Amino acid sequence: MTEAPIALYRSPSGPTALAVTGFGRQRVGTRIVGRRLPMHAVVLVEAGHGTLQTAKADVHEINGPALFWLPAGTLHSYGPSEGESWDERWALFEGTLMADMIRQRLVSPAEPVVRLQNLREMQRLFGTLHSDFATADPISLASAAATLHRIAIQSARQANADSGDTAETRIEFAIETLQRRAFEPTDMQSVARELGMSPATLRRRFQAAVGLSPKGFQLRLRIDRAKQLLTTSDLSIEAISNAVGIDDSFYFSRLFQDREHCSPSEFRRQHRRT
Repeated sequence: MTEAPIALYRSPSGPTALAVTGFGRQRVGTRIVGRRLPMHAVVLVEAGHGTLQTAKADVHEINGPALFWLPAGTLHSYGPSEGESWDERWALFEGTLMADMIRQRLVSPAEPVVRLQNLREMQRLFGTLHSDFATADPISLASAAATLHRIAIQSARQANADSGDTAETRIEFAIETLQRRAFEPTDMQSVARELGMSPATLRRRFQAAVGLSPKGFQLRLRIDRAKQLLTTSDLSIEAISNAVGIDDSFYFSRLFQDREHCSPSEFRRQHRRT
């Protein structure tokens, strides 16, 4: 089922380093031709095929999932191939930080299209931006601007991963993914698919790079967080188990005992700050 289109706009309160001024989501079936925007734009194409043309970039193929940048004033034409459509999300923004992002090579007007290796992460960032931008209080708008900057950083990382396509860059993405989802149920087969690997290849490469299997790495993050909660809070063992993503507190206690050679309660007594 296609989601309803969204288009939100807000004016910045004054000169700023970075301010989001628009956000949208829509199904696109026709090309935009010969348009200039007075502000900067970033467009996420979740799936589909088409082209982007600008004076600096000439014609670039778009094969979703992909993302592209349009600095303010850029004459551009883009859209899906004839007879096709795509789902896109977009954000408009203003501020002096765009020049810094171009100078830092987070954004390249000459190479504006980024083929995405990790669509889910970019969808998450655009979802966060939308939520903050729709809330519209000053703190939320500042958070939306910060998320836009994170989109630029993530875009540059994925562009570098695409150009190198090395095992090292893919494992970096795997580490970031597991850190982000450390306390959530995580399907390692889905993580492997996102990285274009088989589960066995992911396990082998991850073990070689980190010294632990992906599940072992996630467990270490969970136990380390549990240790922090045991020494800084009065939460019950069951509540701490749930907080770190392990529903069965007895199973959690056994895992903790195996790793720390003491029970969670014993660890709390030994290390509790007074």
